[in-house]
Amino acid sequence: MTTSTAIFVPFTTEELLVESKESLYYGLNALSNNIILADRKELKNPNGLILGTPGSGKSFMAKREITNIMLSTNDDIIISDPENEFFPLVKAFGGQVINISPTSKDYINIMDINLNYSDDDNPLSLKSDFLLAFFEQIFLTGLNPVEKSIIDRCIKLVYQPYMSNPTDENIPLLSDLYNLIRKQREDEANNLAVALELYTTGNFDYFNNKTNVNLQNRLISFNIKELGTQLKKVGMLVVQDQIWNKVTRNRNLKVATRTYMDEIHLQLKEKQTANYTIENWKRQRKYGGIPTGLTQNVKDFLASPEIESIFENCSLLKIMS
Repeated sequence: MTTSTAIFVPFTTEELLVESKESLYYGLNALSNNIILADRKELKNPNGLILGTPGSGKSFMAKREITNIMLSTNDDIIISDPENEFFPLVKAFGGQVINISPTSKDYINIMDINLNYSDDDNPLSLKSDFLLAFFEQIFLTGLNPVEKSIIDRCIKLVYQPYMSNPTDENIPLLSDLYNLIRKQREDEANNLAVALELYTTGNFDYFNNKTNVNLQNRLISFNIKELGTQLKKVGMLVVQDQIWNKVTRNRNLKVATRTYMDEIHLQLKEKQTANYTIENWKRQRKYGGIPTGLTQNVKDFLASPEIESIFENCSLLKIMS
C-alpha cells in the first residue's frame, strides 16, 4: 500500500478532539468529517497564528473564535485592529472600541502602568524597556548608552509619586517625563527633549493625555486605522503596552487574556516594534495571555528576522487557502 493510498484508511486518520469545558470548535476533519475541538489552554503553549491569502477566511475564523470565547468562557479579549474590521462584532457584544487617531477623543496614556506590570518587585524595569523602545522609534538611528541612562534615570524619578501612592491620579504624562529630561545637565538630554517635543507640545501630542476610555471592558478593540504613517508605529507600540497592562492585571484576577493582532506583519516591520512584540509574545503565556497573530502578507511576515521566535512559541497554526 502506498503512502498516498494509506491516508484514506480510517484508522490512519488523526483526530483532534480535546475534552474540556472550554474546548472550541475549529472545523471538520477533512478525511473523517469529525468535529475538531480544541482548548488552547491545554496545548504546550496557547499561542496561535492564522495565515492565508486575502479572502481565505482568516478574519472570519478569528471572529468565530472570539464569538465562541465570549459565549463559553470568562476570558477577556483585546484586538489590535489596523483596518477597523472587528468593529461590528465588538459593538454587538457590547465591547469597547477605542479609536486611536490625532482627531479622536479616545485617549490612551503612553505612561500607563500597574503594580503587577513586572514579575519582580519593580514594575519600572519592564516599563523602562517599553519607553526605551518608544524613544528608539523616535530616534531611528538608535540611542547611545548615555541617552539610555538619562531616560532610565528620569523614568525612575517621574514614577516616584505613583510608586509611593499607586493611584490613577499619580500616573504621569509624557510631558512630565519631557520636563524632567530637560532639567538634566548632559548635552544629550537636550537632544532627547527636542525630539520629544513633537509628542508632548507638538502636532503628535495625542498620547500625552490621561486615559479616558473603559479598559475594564471584557472585549476591547484598538482601531488604529486613522493613524498616520509616523504615529502608527508609535500607536502599535502603545497597543502592545496596553495589552501587557491588561494581561498583568488579569493574572492576579486569574482571568485569561486573549489577544488578536490583525496584520501582525506590520508589528514586525520595524526593529523597535518587532523586538518589543516578540518579547511581549513570549512573556504572555507565563501571565495567562493567549496571543493570536493574523496576516495575509505571509511573504513579509516570513521575511522578518524575528519570525523564528514567533513560530518557536506557537502551538496552533491555521493556514487558510
